[in-house]
Amino acid sequence: MTTPPVVERHLFGPGPSNPYAEATAALGLPLLGHLDPEFLRIMDETCADLRTVWGTANPRTLPLSATGSAGMEAAFVNTVRPGDVAVVAVNGLFGERMCEVAGRAGAEVVRVDHEWGRPIDPDRVAAAHPSPTVIAAVHAETSTGVRSDIAALGRLKGDALLLTDAVTSIGGIELRADDWGIDVGYAGTQKCLGVAPGLAPFTISDHAFARRVPRPQSWYLDLGLLGGYVGGGAGGRTYHHTAPVAMVVSLHAGLRRILSEGLEAVWARHAEAGRLLQDGLQELGLELFAEEGYRLPELTTVKVPDGVDSAAVRAELLHRYDLEIGAGAGAYAGSVWRIGLMGRNARPDAALLVLAALRDVLHR
Repeated sequence: MTTPPVVERHLFGPGPSNPYAEATAALGLPLLGHLDPEFLRIMDETCADLRTVWGTANPRTLPLSATGSAGMEAAFVNTVRPGDVAVVAVNGLFGERMCEVAGRAGAEVVRVDHEWGRPIDPDRVAAAHPSPTVIAAVHAETSTGVRSDIAALGRLKGDALLLTDAVTSIGGIELRADDWGIDVGYAGTQKCLGVAPGLAPFTISDHAFARRVPRPQSWYLDLGLLGGYVGGGAGGRTYHHTAPVAMVVSLHAGLRRILSEGLEAVWARHAEAGRLLQDGLQELGLELFAEEGYRLPELTTVKVPDGVDSAAVRAELLHRYDLEIGAGAGAYAGSVWRIGLMGRNARPDAALLVLAALRDVLHR
């Protein structure tokens, strides 16, 4: 996955104002061996904490040793065989990428296209094919700042497995995998979890695991082997690969910080910061891109005003205020800005800083 647009350039900077300092500090701890009993304890606790933030009891919930894109790859190579039908809802860049990955896994891909900036239509997605093997959708589309109703899609999935991209939603907005019928979900660490990129929080239900491809094309992402790697295999813990120890320890610290604050409190903090930013942008006369009622609080998309050089404004914000906002994606690369308030940046003062900086740069 691409690195998220962030409010502060130094996302993991030190200092008492950083509520995710624990995750940053953990990266610098002396390294444990990947088979050290203390590290195995930390891995087990990390998997348990991931179950909490995913909203699942799935025993096979783990941090894959790669970024969120590998989570997407794992989701498809373990669930679709050549010729299987994969219905994919597309309302942004990462729905597009799902189609690419599913196609490379040999699936017959049925695209259900939606206008970028709008949520998916669960009824239309569910009706796209009478008997798909999987139905896939992005919960929080990073390219457009739109939230889609995964719970509604879960109620309509029938016998299909529901695959969900939660890269931008996990730890930022409500996510309830079991209640919503998510069979396979993948995410990333670098957004609302406030941890450096490098791991893919992943979950798969027992039902989906029983239907998995027995020998997927990727040995590294074979979930049948990875279960033993994290201690969930029938024969106990087995060696699969050398774990990225520092990253797992950092994720463990970041998750503990989130859960100590309280998951619903973290969701509320993201919601407050997002409302403040979005209200302020509209007061500045700017037009928001995502459909009202489905806007992500953690990632706001705003239309670049006519006659304004998008790249020049972003460069000025970076140079003058040490603030980074993202460009749009695809056809909207030059006409939309993406502003992330995630993790440590989901605070009112960060929202106000962005608003003040934008006001200054746009009125120069």
